[in-house]
Amino acid sequence: MSEEQPQTPEASHATPMRPGNDIAERLLNFAIEVMRVVARLPQTKDPAARHVAFQLIRSATSGGGNYEEARAAERRDDFVHKVGIAAQEMRESLYWLRLIQGTGWAVVGLGPAIREAGELAAILGASARTARTRPRR
Repeated sequence: MSEEQPQTPEASHATPMRPGNDIAERLLNFAIEVMRVVARLPQTKDPAARHVAFQLIRSATSGGGNYEEARAAERRDDFVHKVGIAAQEMRESLYWLRLIQGTGWAVVGLGPAIREAGELAAILGASARTARTRPRR
C-alpha cells in the first residue's frame, strides 16, 4: 500500500490539459498577484487610492473570468467576443498598474505585473483576431 501525498494548493485546482490551460493559469496567477499588490498598498482614506485599487481588482479578476467563459463558448462569435473582453480587461489592468506606479503608491516593484498584463493583453488580442479571421469549417 502506498500513502497518498497531500495535495498542494496548486494541485488541488489542476484540471486535465485542454487547449488554453496555460493562458487560464497565467490569468489566474495574474489576478492573485494583483490582489497581493493591492493588499500591500498603503491603507489610506484617499478616495482616489480606493477607486484605483477597486478598478484594478475588478479588471484583473475579470480577464480570467471572461477567458473561462470564452473557453466554454458554443459559437465562434461568443468566443471572439469574450476573448476580446478579456484582452480589454488586461489592457485596463495595465493602465491601473502604471497609474499606481506613477503615483508612487506601490510599496513593491510592479514591473513583473505590468509586463504580464501587457503580454496577456497581446496574447488574448491575437487569439481574438485569429479566431475572427479563421475560415469557418
